[in-house]
Amino acid sequence: MRNILPIMIEKANPDEMNEIAELWLKTNLTGQIFIPETYWKNRLKDVKKMLPDSDIYVFKENSKIYGFIGIVENRYVAGLFTDQKSQGKGIGKQLVEFCQKKYDYLELDVYVKNTRAVNFYLKNGFVVDSEKTDDETGEPEYRMRWKK
Repeated sequence: MRNILPIMIEKANPDEMNEIAELWLKTNLTGQIFIPETYWKNRLKDVKKMLPDSDIYVFKENSKIYGFIGIVENRYVAGLFTDQKSQGKGIGKQLVEFCQKKYDYLELDVYVKNTRAVNFYLKNGFVVDSEKTDDETGEPEYRMRWKK
């Protein structure tokens, strides 16, 4: 990333949904390696249908999307994804902080095995509320929450 134009977080527009869905897929394939690739590939079509029903905020620089966060029903973080090459550069933190200013309460589910994500959310003020098993994957998940 180069700073030619300002970096910005803004609400996604409809013509960006395919790019966002592809980022969702690539990030899950590389970040959730304990779940078979076929699961993510089979879910892509459903995700593309669900995206327009969410508030999607994108982190952009020079019109390229480097990350996004999806909020459903003004409280549920349906996903936070950053381009693999841009991870660890503060994009996810900026997206979370953006939403923490906009919403009074946030909650999410994260796979227990995804320790990088769990630790990220803990560092950003979320707490583990409960643990359950994801019905579709059989993997244990934490329900995490944040409140102003």
